[in-house]
Amino acid sequence: MSVEIWTILFVGISFLLYIYIGWQSRVKDSKGFFVAGQGVPALANGAATAADWMSAASFISMAGLISTLGYDGSIYLMGWTGGYVLLALLLAPYLRKFGKYTVPDFVGDRYYSQFARLVAVVAAIFVSLTYVAGQMRGVGIVFSRFLQVDINTGVIIGMVIVGFFAVLGGMKGITWTQVAQYCILIIAYLIPAIAISIYLTGNPIPQFAFTFSDIADKLNDIQVSLGFQEYTEPFTNKSMLDVLFITIALMVGTAGLPHVIVRFYTVPNVRAARYSAGWALLLIAILYTTAPALSMFARYNLIDSLHNKTVTEVQQLDWAKKWESTGLLAFTDKNGDGKLQLTPDKATNEITIDNDIIVLSTPEVAKLAPWVIALVAAGGLAAALSTASGLLLVISSSIAHDVYYRMINPHASESRRVFVGRIMVGFAVVVAGYFGVNPPGFVAQVVAFAFGLAAASFFPAIFLGIFDKRTNKEGAIAGMLTGLIFTTVYIIGVKFAGMPTWFFGISAEGIGTLGMIINLIVTLIVSRLTPPPPPEIQALVENLRSPVVEEEAPAGVVH
Repeated sequence: MSVEIWTILFVGISFLLYIYIGWQSRVKDSKGFFVAGQGVPALANGAATAADWMSAASFISMAGLISTLGYDGSIYLMGWTGGYVLLALLLAPYLRKFGKYTVPDFVGDRYYSQFARLVAVVAAIFVSLTYVAGQMRGVGIVFSRFLQVDINTGVIIGMVIVGFFAVLGGMKGITWTQVAQYCILIIAYLIPAIAISIYLTGNPIPQFAFTFSDIADKLNDIQVSLGFQEYTEPFTNKSMLDVLFITIALMVGTAGLPHVIVRFYTVPNVRAARYSAGWALLLIAILYTTAPALSMFARYNLIDSLHNKTVTEVQQLDWAKKWESTGLLAFTDKNGDGKLQLTPDKATNEITIDNDIIVLSTPEVAKLAPWVIALVAAGGLAAALSTASGLLLVISSSIAHDVYYRMINPHASESRRVFVGRIMVGFAVVVAGYFGVNPPGFVAQVVAFAFGLAAASFFPAIFLGIFDKRTNKEGAIAGMLTGLIFTTVYIIGVKFAGMPTWFFGISAEGIGTLGMIINLIVTLIVSRLTPPPPPEIQALVENLRSPVVEEEAPAGVVH
């Protein structure tokens, strides 16, 4: 069977599975809709967290960026993995003990302010919409290539599926769907990586092949012969300071991402939150330790398949023709010699490869079986849709729970709250679809912006809210607003308005670190210049950090 038929088969089966799970997990109460009834087992929540975490950026685009940037691309591995460790050890257990549904819920109660809650809601929606744009671009890329449909059509198909199980089952439906999606995406990632590892090095374990074979030396020699820097040479694409800032922004941004934090509210108790964090880290590590190897294999295969080949030879490659039709791969014989050259100079380079096609095209380039190629497509969709569903629920809960129920109508019935939540999911689906059709950049780049915004807005408020009882509402509000506004203006200015990277050349992806530092300083200074929090809030913070005696009894929470 052809790749397209296999893709329709795998994608169709996986979508039917997601719909079935969503139907079986349908809920009627707000606790089930927003936090899955807080009854998800630790292992299942670990798998759901891993799927929520490993978005289209991890599956589709991260290896592509590492493949393009070489050593400097390791910022995504270090930042995202280190950030998850930071979240699991430093924040997640305390947030679970606090016993709330959302991050704005924590901010609103900890800082005893509805305005603080509103600022957190705006930040959560802003971060989530930025993040979901990257997921929808990933969905469109997969559909446009493997189902031969328009990118816009692919985005609409994906959003209908996500909308169905998110509206019907809420967090419960999303959680169990994400467990299935993790299984699909990790199998889809590992099978081609193992196959290509055997083909190129004879070693079936990609991590060992990457470390102990001579593939890196071969690629370094090829890169140098083409005029590029060595693949493994550090700081050739980014300065050391920018690498540091981007890594920190990704780390603390992870610890502030609302759609990941909310996963720790879905387990029965604090102990389960810790265990699920451990399971998630193990499950995430399987993909994240494979990505550098797959990146190197992909770079080697692409150069070997395309560089110095005649235009006629390339046109006979079925995979090249199909990717060229998407506009994500382009060939231009600029010097008219009939051959295509890959060079670092844009003026002479004749092969243009979009970062986001590296992983998806690698099985085809390596001439793997059609079913493997189709499986990768299903895995890419699983990664994008799992994260998109989590983000949609964050947007929904931010409006339905934190604004409507906590601020507008605190006497709303269970059915009314769930109804508003479902309406907000539908609204978020439409907005996400728009960003999928009009994406503002590469998948991983867009996601990096979301991490920067999360770092600059949420992290200091959450961190100080747990570990500094003197931090008050005035400080938290001033810090969140300052960090969010500064980072947003810098990112928009640099990426869309032609503003120079005036802060020591720090890129838009890394400026969230400075935004976080500004937020932290402003929060601490303003908190010390204004009255301390009420005694009951300070007692709440003390209790939040105390050892858990009764696992099932939530800490005293100010309502």
